[in-house]
Amino acid sequence: MIYIAFSPFYNHPLPSGHRFPMDKYTRIPKKLITEGTYSQRNFFEPELTGDDFILLVHSEDYIRKLKSNQLTKAEERRMGFPFSPGLLKREELICVGTTQAALFALENGVSFNVAGGTHHAHRDFGEGYCIYNDIAVAAQYLLTHNKVKQMLVVDLDVHQGNGTANIFKNEPGVFTFSMHCHNNFPLRKAASDMDIPLEHYTKDDEYLRILNEHLPPLIEKVNPDFIFYQSGVDILENDKIGKLSVTIDGCAKRDHFVFELAHRYKIPLTASMGGGYADNLDDIVEAHCNTYRIAKEIYNYTSDEKN
Repeated sequence: MIYIAFSPFYNHPLPSGHRFPMDKYTRIPKKLITEGTYSQRNFFEPELTGDDFILLVHSEDYIRKLKSNQLTKAEERRMGFPFSPGLLKREELICVGTTQAALFALENGVSFNVAGGTHHAHRDFGEGYCIYNDIAVAAQYLLTHNKVKQMLVVDLDVHQGNGTANIFKNEPGVFTFSMHCHNNFPLRKAASDMDIPLEHYTKDDEYLRILNEHLPPLIEKVNPDFIFYQSGVDILENDKIGKLSVTIDGCAKRDHFVFELAHRYKIPLTASMGGGYADNLDDIVEAHCNTYRIAKEIYNYTSDEKN
């Protein structure tokens, strides 16, 4: 069975006037269930288990400041939205969801978090709509509990995964790979283990050619026993802030390529959704749903049961 982390709290409202598309987090599972691609049985709700797993990555001082609502205005601006206890609970649930999903992937090959991909959060500060870094928390959990020895983060969001890169810059057990638009947020990039900067308005053929050129040999080199996939759809041509020109079909081919490689090499994979900021919310939801449809096809699942 493919397990998918989802909480109604993922859709926690932002302040009036904020344009981050929170509605996608409820529309994705609704669409997948309505069309029959998945059933309710595939979805599980993350359960908070305390701060220990967050402390594996984020500093005690940073967590204390968040819980006591002591962020400065400058720190809130860097985070991208006004802080609230509800948003903190949301991010905690996202971290739990990705961690629990990763444990399911170890058993079943592939899993998802409907939210997540909060790759701009650093050890001691939030940035770019990210408070905690769910991929980093889940990866560190697997390392700490000796579940895996070598992980590969495949970050294909349009923005560089600077937080993840900084968190694991001295950790040989996590190799960070980011393929992103070079002249986009964050202004100052971190150094991933491998960065592939793309030119503005890169189209399908060029995007897929570059990915095909770099990812297979990277898997051979790193030889990971787990992949975290940041599957942002802000690479789409109609994304408001993406600056690339990939079509919905090209985005689906990207996902197919990543899942097919992981399946071929028998590497468990957990996907987080990452960004997506097109004016047409239907396009965002469709592109994200393609990621789930493709995984089900490649991993040869029927309904919600394993063949």
